[in-house]
Amino acid sequence: MKVSAVVVSHGHSAELARSLPALVLQVDETLVIVNAPGSVDVVPEGVRVIENPKPLTLSANINVGIAATSGEYVVAANPDTSPEPNAVAALVSFADGHPRCGIAAPQMRWPDGTWQPSRRRFPTVRGTIVRRTPLRRYRPPYETQREHYELDERPGEPVEADWMLGAFLLMRRTMLDELGGWDAGYRHYCEDIDLCYRAKLGGWERWYIPGAVVIHDYAAVIDRSFLSRHTLWHLRGMARFVRKHPERLLAL
Repeated sequence: MKVSAVVVSHGHSAELARSLPALVLQVDETLVIVNAPGSVDVVPEGVRVIENPKPLTLSANINVGIAATSGEYVVAANPDTSPEPNAVAALVSFADGHPRCGIAAPQMRWPDGTWQPSRRRFPTVRGTIVRRTPLRRYRPPYETQREHYELDERPGEPVEADWMLGAFLLMRRTMLDELGGWDAGYRHYCEDIDLCYRAKLGGWERWYIPGAVVIHDYAAVIDRSFLSRHTLWHLRGMARFVRKHPERLLAL
C-alpha cells in the first residue's frame, strides 16, 4: 500500500464532513480517530474509524494511526484541511524521487484562496518571547519576524525547510519507524516542530512542495490571546522542546 491517511477528530465532525471527501480520493486508506464523543458523523465508504476510550494527545493519536495503517507514506491531516486535486500525488511523486525526503508538506492557502505562511524557521529564544507575550502588540511578528515566517520567499519550486505546520504532512514510514513516531509527551503544540527537528538530527530532509495545494481553515488560537489554556499548552510545549534540545537555547 502506498499512502495511508490519519485524521484525528476532537469535536470536529462538521469539519470532517467537508474535508474527508477530498482526502479519501487521494489516498489508499483513511483512518479517523475519534478522540471525544460526538466527533464524527457519517464518513465516506471505506473509511475506518477508531474510537478512543479516553482522550489522548494529538501526537499519541497520530502514533495510534501510524501503527494501525500500512502505507509506505502516512499523511497526517487535520480535520480543517482539504487537499486540492492531485495534492497528495504531487507530494508522493517528489518524495519518491528523493529517498532522504522524510517529510513533504504542501503549500497552504486560506479558505479565500490567499497564501498562508506554513513554512517556518526553527524557533529562536528571542522570537518566541515576542510571539507569545504581549510584546507582539508592539512588535507584530508578521512585520518584525519576516525571516521566521519566510514571508519574503514564495518559491514556485520545491525547497528544503526547517519545519512546516503539522496540519498536513506526508511522512515516510521508514523515517517514522527510525524516529519512534511523534512524541506523545506534547499536549497539543510544538509536536510538529519537534518531529521536524528530530528528522533533521536523523539526516532526513523536510521539503515544502508548492505545487501541492491544501486549503487550511487555520484557527491560530494562540495568536489571538495571551491568557488561555492554549497559551499554557504552547508554553509547556516549548519548554519540552528546549528540555529535549537544549542546544536551541543558543539560537537567540
